[in-house]
Formats: sequence, C-alpha cells, structure tokens
Amino acid sequence: MNYLIYIVSILLFILASYKEVIRQLHIAQLEGYKPKQYIIWQKNNFLQIYIKGNTLFLLSAIVLFILNLIFKNQNLNFIFLAIFAAACIIFAYRDKNRNVKAKKPLVYTNRAKRLLTTSVIITGALVVVLFNLFRLKSFVLGLLILRIIIPFIMYISTVFIYPVEMLIQYRYFKEAQNKIRNMKNLKVVGITGSYGKTSTKYFIKTILSEKYNTLMTPESYNTPMGITKVIREQLKEEHEVFVCEMGARYVGDIKTLCRLANPSIGVLTSIGKQHLETFKSIENIAKTKYELIESLPENGVAIFNGDNEYCLKLAKKTNKKTYLYGFKNIDKNLYVYAKDIEITREGIKFRVCGNNGIDFTCKTQLLGKHNVSNILAAICVAFEMGLDEKQIISGVSKIKPVPHRLELVKSNSGVTVIDDAFNSNPVGANEALETLKEIDGNKKIIVTPGMVELGEIEYEENKKLGGKIAECADYAILVGVKRSKPIKEGLLEKGFPEDRIFVVSNLDEATSKLSGIVAIGDVVLFENDLPDNYNE
Repeated sequence: MNYLIYIVSILLFILASYKEVIRQLHIAQLEGYKPKQYIIWQKNNFLQIYIKGNTLFLLSAIVLFILNLIFKNQNLNFIFLAIFAAACIIFAYRDKNRNVKAKKPLVYTNRAKRLLTTSVIITGALVVVLFNLFRLKSFVLGLLILRIIIPFIMYISTVFIYPVEMLIQYRYFKEAQNKIRNMKNLKVVGITGSYGKTSTKYFIKTILSEKYNTLMTPESYNTPMGITKVIREQLKEEHEVFVCEMGARYVGDIKTLCRLANPSIGVLTSIGKQHLETFKSIENIAKTKYELIESLPENGVAIFNGDNEYCLKLAKKTNKKTYLYGFKNIDKNLYVYAKDIEITREGIKFRVCGNNGIDFTCKTQLLGKHNVSNILAAICVAFEMGLDEKQIISGVSKIKPVPHRLELVKSNSGVTVIDDAFNSNPVGANEALETLKEIDGNKKIIVTPGMVELGEIEYEENKKLGGKIAECADYAILVGVKRSKPIKEGLLEKGFPEDRIFVVSNLDEATSKLSGIVAIGDVVLFENDLPDNYNE
C-alpha cells in the first residue's frame, strides 16, 4: 500500500510540475541558455516565481510541516497525501486555464531538448534520494519543496550542461569558419551598431541583389551560433556576397564573430546606450563595435555613420579605406549624404548627393529619417561593390519595411498603425515619435512598455520618453505597472492629462483598451514589445 501511495505522490508531482519545467526552459532559452543571465532573471523576478507563483505549495508545505511536528509519531499518511493531492490538482487546473500566448514561443532545438533532459534527470535523481531517505510524510513534504525550487533546478541544469554545450558549439563554429574561408570569391559585409544594424542589413541585401547573388543572416541572427547555423545550412557556393549582422552584449563579442565570418567590408551604423546594462560604459560599447573595423584586412573597407559623434571619432583614427554617410553633418566630408527629405504616409523621397558628382533621387516605402541614414550606409556598400546609380535607385525602390521596425500597416478599419514593436532605444524611440508627430491623423495613440537594458540610466531615459510622448501623442497606453512608472512620471511632468494615460499588465490588455479609444483616421504607434522574460 505504501508503495502505491509513493507512486501516486510522484504522479501528482509530475502533474503539478511539467508546465513549470517547460516555462523555465522557455525563459532559459530567451536568456540565451547563459547561466549568469538566467540567474539574474530569477533574482529580478524572485518574488513572482518563488513566492507568488507557489503560494498554494508554500501554504501546503507549512501545514504539512506543522502537522508533522505536532503528530510526529502518528500515521497521517492519507491526510498528507490528501493535502498534497489537493494542492497539485488545484494548481494544475488553474495552470491549465492560464493560457497566456508567448510572444516568442519556445523552440524545441536540440540544445533545448538536451537542457530539458538534464533537468528531468536531476529532478528524478532528487526524487529517488527523497524516496530512499525519508518516510512518506517527509517524502511528500520534500516533493512540495522540489516543486517550489523547479526554477533553481533548471538553473543548476544550465550550469551542469554549459561545458558540454561549449564543446558542441566549438565544433560547429570551426566547421563554419573553415567553410567560409574556403569560399575564396565570397565577399563578406559585416554590420554592427547599437541600433540600425538589422534594417541596414536588409537594405544592403536588397540593393546588392540588383547585381550579386546575396545571402544575409535572417531576422536577428547575430550571435555566434546563429551565424554559424546560417553559414553551415544556407551559405552555398553560388553565393557571391554574405551580409552578416553582428550583435554584442560584452566586450570581445564582435571580435569572436569576425573570427567566424571574416568580413572585408565593415559597416558601423551607430554607437549609443543600448545594452549599457551589460557593457557598463559607452566607452566599452564603442570599443566593442570598433572590433569589426580592427578585424578587417589591410585592404578592407570601413563605413561609418557620420551623424554619430562616436562613429566620427572612430573614423578619424581608422587607417583603412573609409566612407562616411549621413544627412545632418554635411560639412564632415561625407562620401554620400541626403537632402530634400520628404516624409509622407506613403514613405520617403530624398536626394542622394556626395563626392564625384553623386546626385540622384530615391524613393522608398519606409518611414523615419533614421531609415534614410541606414539606406545611405547601404548605398556606400553598393558603390564600393561596383553598382551604378541606376541599380542603386532600383534597389532602394524595392526595399520593403523590415517587420516590426517602424513598419506602416494600413488596417481595414481606417486606422493607420506604425509597428515599431521589435525593440526600442533612445534614438529609435525618438525617431518613431517624430514619425507619429509628422504623419497626418486625428488622434495619435502610443502603446509602449518603454526601453530596457539601459543600466543605471534606464529610469531617466524612460522618463524622458514620457516627456517626448507628451509632445506627440493624445493617448498613452503603458504596458507593465512597475516598468512604466518613469514613463508616466515623465508624461505627468509635461502636463499630459492623467485621464488619457492607461496602465495595463500586458499587450492583450493594451489591445483591449485600445479598441475602446481608437476610431477611423487615428494613428497608433506600437513602440517596443518586450519578450516573455520581461513579463511582470
């Protein structure tokens, strides 16, 4: 009979635990499987994941502990099992009805499967230890504690498997590195920057495709393993150009990516405050981004944003062939610059001028002056690669808005939607708000959770964002009660009506609130949409 009770207890434990294991696997994936980042997330969300999320199990554990003390020598096995069963079944039922759709769903990659297997083995081993060491009452109490610490078990699993993953990654990395070096006729364009790199990558690919068979890293594949995967699985002998986006969170990250991709053209789109939380200083950001330029061969080509003061400083110390582009600092000897910029609901029209008599007009479906800057970067690459003005004009006209990056979406309801939900930084958010301000419409509405990964300046930057919103919008829907406090503070300081500020918990609530405000002819800006690991 006792063995049957043990088996029932374990089955109840599995019933109440499996969804939490999957949730923690998802968070670990969103944090890049990096133990340090994952434990920081747990620390920042400790109250939610260990206390609020486990209230039922904590109360049950306390009750069982007290009963065990009071009735130490009495047989209360069925009472303990009944309390444990009630807690597990109630939790499982509530969990079943908590259908919150993930913004970026869990992908069951081989790495995810290995981590899941490791966590299951560790949890199973702990259950076996409990079974062998304790009688039923203590065993049930131990299972409750195990259920509460599932996030910590997942963290231990990431630590345990990390060296194995590094060995696997190293093998794949070397395979990709050797493959790209053996493609002697391949031209690699590396792109990095605090912001603008993904859009610039798309623009370069579109324009160069007028003349060359071009492959780019898809979406935001900008990490060593993301780029490795693209090289191993998608790069073919027939490709003439590989456009490679390079992301970084720590000093040395870009250098690693350059060892992999071996670029001969480097584009530095910007240096700003994005990822200041991990870089600690703007100097470290500049140093890391410049690793791309330092990694170029002697005959390599460096392309800089001449409107960015940090990029200008780095360009001046560069001893390789250098291009500067922009539309603000025209007096800085820019190779190409834009003038006569016109922005409408249909897109942008501008003149491209510069050295050697460059003067032609481009039209694009894109929004935002910052996209003019990104197009100019792509035009510099195109000139270096031998495209003529006709090919460049044709390429620019074919550029499509990058999904969720200041993308203009016209709905059937007569509402204009500006989708800038991919991410947000001080410069990009300012550009998005300027676009909202310039576009004709009735009411102007913004939906935003604010900006993240700005370190110590995050509160102040979000407060400034609130002040800017007050100048451009009629209504503000803020996502995240805690996270949006500085935005609301900035709004109120600028005299924004409090009855036009709505604070909601998630995007679903924001959409519901929006439906009660919006009408035909209105313009709605979605500025940033944080992934699931930022949920409050």
